[in-house]
Amino acid sequence: MQGWQNILQKSITRAEDIPARFGPYDNGIAQAAGVYPMRINPYYLGLIREKDDPIWKQAVPSIDELRDQVCFEDPLNEENLSPVPNLIHKYPDRVLFLVTSQCAMYCRFCTRKRKVGTERMLITRETISAGIDYISKHPEIRDVLISGGDPLLLADERLDEILSAVRAIPSVEIIRIGTRVPCTLPMRVTLKLARLLKKFHPLYLNTHFNHPVEITPEAAQACSRLADAGIPLSCQTVLLRGINDDPHTMRELMHRLLRIRVRPYYLFQGDMTRGTNHFRTSIATGKEIMKSLIGYTSGLAVPTYAVDAPGGGGKIPLLPDYVTADGDRLVFANYQGKICFYEDIKQR
Repeated sequence: MQGWQNILQKSITRAEDIPARFGPYDNGIAQAAGVYPMRINPYYLGLIREKDDPIWKQAVPSIDELRDQVCFEDPLNEENLSPVPNLIHKYPDRVLFLVTSQCAMYCRFCTRKRKVGTERMLITRETISAGIDYISKHPEIRDVLISGGDPLLLADERLDEILSAVRAIPSVEIIRIGTRVPCTLPMRVTLKLARLLKKFHPLYLNTHFNHPVEITPEAAQACSRLADAGIPLSCQTVLLRGINDDPHTMRELMHRLLRIRVRPYYLFQGDMTRGTNHFRTSIATGKEIMKSLIGYTSGLAVPTYAVDAPGGGGKIPLLPDYVTADGDRLVFANYQGKICFYEDIKQR
């Protein structure tokens, strides 16, 4: 079996390297890849069944990326919320710590599309040290989310160094890792890696699957190794036009996630990131999908639907409308449309 590093080295990075079975060379792909880098490793490429299917759309550049005049380079205002490079301190008690600029596959809808995989995202030992120093000097930070790029693309030894440094800070209670590796390069999750991560409990892992096709035997094995190491797994899915924006696909995805021991966590409305406007759906679409889940399947399979507010406003939950009257008596329609009542209690 090939090592994950060898698989990654064989990634497609140019339009002309896309297999001929997908049709003739497309100059639009090349143009988009010239602005926003492309990387599709052989494993993820193997999930594509035909041009423009849900996997293709996530991985292969499109000329639509260059036609976006609606969205913003830095929609979440991360650069202005960074007291030191590559560390975002948006919420009072937690930070987002970026430790690599590389991913196993460059998602076309990436929030950090402006810099991931490019020289514009400069991460060095010095920037990482500065981030660790900042965390240690701010005891209000109790939760550190390590992301990038994808931190699981770091060598085991380097990942061990970073996690050890963060875990050594007394005020840090929990560590989270944000990674799409279990989906895009699951063979990276070796038994050795699982043993390494196990040392840093309480440690949580947020992964990212968007379509049922991505849940393969390889992905299931990767998640099993992590879960067996005692690491709680959750999924942050993005609502994407033409990929998962229908109730059947989303319900099937949520059910398959639970079967591989991954808890649906967030369903995100697409960020207003420059180059991604063609992926965005209406919020009404998202609410209808949530109505197709709530009550019709286990609460375990129902993520929180949210929008990450532009400008750094943070995550705002979005819920379907069930309440029809709100006073001393709450009147609402349940998931089947049945009218129900709840007598409120007056605050003293």
